[in-house]
Amino acid sequence: MSKRAIIVVDLQKDYLATGSFALTGIDTAAANAARVVEAARRKGDRIVHVHHISKEADSPLFAPNTDGIQPIPVVAPQTGDTVIVKAYPNSFRETALQETLQADGVSDVVVVGAMSDVCIDATARAAADLGYGLTVVHDACATRDKAFGDSVVPAAQVHATIMSALEFGYGTVTTTAEFLS
Repeated sequence: MSKRAIIVVDLQKDYLATGSFALTGIDTAAANAARVVEAARRKGDRIVHVHHISKEADSPLFAPNTDGIQPIPVVAPQTGDTVIVKAYPNSFRETALQETLQADGVSDVVVVGAMSDVCIDATARAAADLGYGLTVVHDACATRDKAFGDSVVPAAQVHATIMSALEFGYGTVTTTAEFLS
């Protein structure tokens, strides 16, 4: 029987509308992530929260010792959850995530959080490359509009592009409703 972990990536206050780097749909994504986490707790799955804290004190995003690094309350860690701090988009890079999952015998991971096109993408690809069975719950993830050259790419298009690539080459991409059914 496989063992599963839910990896909650960067669901922190800087991404809220009141934060320094608001994401499109973050409230819905966080609420869906909370539903995924609660269902996983009931099943006895491992819950791992990965929080980004910048190495630069004056960073506009996730600066150390600011309210912005705090978890979004609806999906805050609870007793028994693991919290890992990272400084790079890939949650496995220079963290104890791999060792934590291995020590617990985890074979499958479910990734939720933010930003779809940066930390979710990097973490999901790394998980698949490390041999984990991968599921991304796409409506429990969020991003924002992105600029490229003279173009602004809407958040929904950024999100869809990343999710289609993850589904094509790395694992399963699903909705909260499908995941919970």
